[in-house]
Amino acid sequence: MATVVDIFTGALAAVASTTADLTADAALLQTLDDRELLAAQRSAAQSRRRLDACAALLAGEIAHRSRRDLGHDGLAQREGFRTPEALLQTTTGVSFREAATMVQVGGLVHDAITDHPNTDDAAGGTADTGRPWLRAVGAAVVAGAVSVEQARSIRMGLGEPRTEDTGIRVTLEDLSTAAEVLLSEAAQLDADRLFKRARELRDDLDERGITEREQAIHAERAIRRTRRPNGLNRYIIDPDIESSAFWDEVYDTLTSPRRGGPRFVTETGKAWAASIATDPRTTEQYVHDAITELLRIGTAADPAKPIIGTKRPAVRVLVTADTLQRRAGHGRIEGSDLPVSVETVERIACTQGTIPILFDDHGQVLNLGREQRLFSPKQRIALAARDGGCMDPDCDRPASWTEAHHIKHWARDLGNTDIADGILLCWYHHLLIHNNHWEIEYRDGSYWLIPPPDVDPEQTPRRMRSKSKALHDLTREQDRGPDREQEQERERVRRHADDGTAQRDRGTG
Repeated sequence: MATVVDIFTGALAAVASTTADLTADAALLQTLDDRELLAAQRSAAQSRRRLDACAALLAGEIAHRSRRDLGHDGLAQREGFRTPEALLQTTTGVSFREAATMVQVGGLVHDAITDHPNTDDAAGGTADTGRPWLRAVGAAVVAGAVSVEQARSIRMGLGEPRTEDTGIRVTLEDLSTAAEVLLSEAAQLDADRLFKRARELRDDLDERGITEREQAIHAERAIRRTRRPNGLNRYIIDPDIESSAFWDEVYDTLTSPRRGGPRFVTETGKAWAASIATDPRTTEQYVHDAITELLRIGTAADPAKPIIGTKRPAVRVLVTADTLQRRAGHGRIEGSDLPVSVETVERIACTQGTIPILFDDHGQVLNLGREQRLFSPKQRIALAARDGGCMDPDCDRPASWTEAHHIKHWARDLGNTDIADGILLCWYHHLLIHNNHWEIEYRDGSYWLIPPPDVDPEQTPRRMRSKSKALHDLTREQDRGPDREQEQERERVRRHADDGTAQRDRGTG
């Protein structure tokens, strides 16, 4: 006699076998006319809703057996996973978002088919159990009337009931009625439009909630910087509502010629639109370059009303004179660990000019003596090229975050404002040096950090090493001196030979 498991897995196996037959012979699709093709697509969508409903049912039961009150005896934790989402992600190969959606909607399905809905969230806290206003949505998923994504849109769009002492409230009955309205409209709305419709109904019910949501979004506005796998930074923008509208307007204006925007009637507008439509860059690349240029223009505008202080952002590229002369090798953009090609060095030099910085054998540059108290802008550029950032051994602050410190104090030691007597320190370590009585000495071509006696009674010097990749490149070139000269001589011989061959070719042509 067949068990429930046999029936359940047999039905799924039959579906899998049928779909495998269809996908194995894709040539069958080419025999369908347009009407038959669209009908087949609708049938596939309906079948997928049924399969997703089954998957949600399983996910809901997994979440129920992994609920928090079971602790380590819950299914997910017994299998070695902290949450049911993690268990589903591993066993099904889906993304975390998909697994979370299945658990969320699975809670709705669980409530719809059980007499005793669970009121305790799953271990991960995302299972939608104990939400009776969404029980009809769970039943619709089971019946195949709405997809899992549509159910998620309804759940996210409607939100939770809200009661207040002021009498302004959204009741369970209000949300149940709204859910019925959304289910009646679901056949004509995809998941994205269904979410927007759910938000509209929630806003109609909860005028106070509009203000609260706006305030919450405003409080969460942010631009975050994270590290990409290639070593560069990624910027993530989370705008508030007003800023989002502005960003959207800028984005749409920049990309409208490629995205079916309004036609231009003036000759200038037509020419601009044509240039954007035929630009070889991808839309993403074009938007990146355009917004970067807008930022450059903005930072250079009206110095009487500075947005970012008196110091304007600039890109400085560091390269050895030999590399520029030979047009071979690489340079470094200050603040970045990644090298750039000599072609990029030449392009930046062409647009921004160059400031030559001469280093001696110890990595030092020319001095200005004691004529001024503060290090000059050119000296700061030289220090940044030499030090590459805060020189404290354990600090990773870039040069743009540092202050120039006199290792021979201006007042105490009558020190000079010379490059050799200056060193870059971030604000924190600059304060630490002065307030905690650390000293810095320069000898044998290196800087040494001397701790105070209460930190190290022996006051053992700690070597401070430059963070400048460009200076490291220069040192490496100097270390390769004879080999580099031989390489240059071979290059001159090769070019001479090539020139002679070219002349012979022209003579025989």
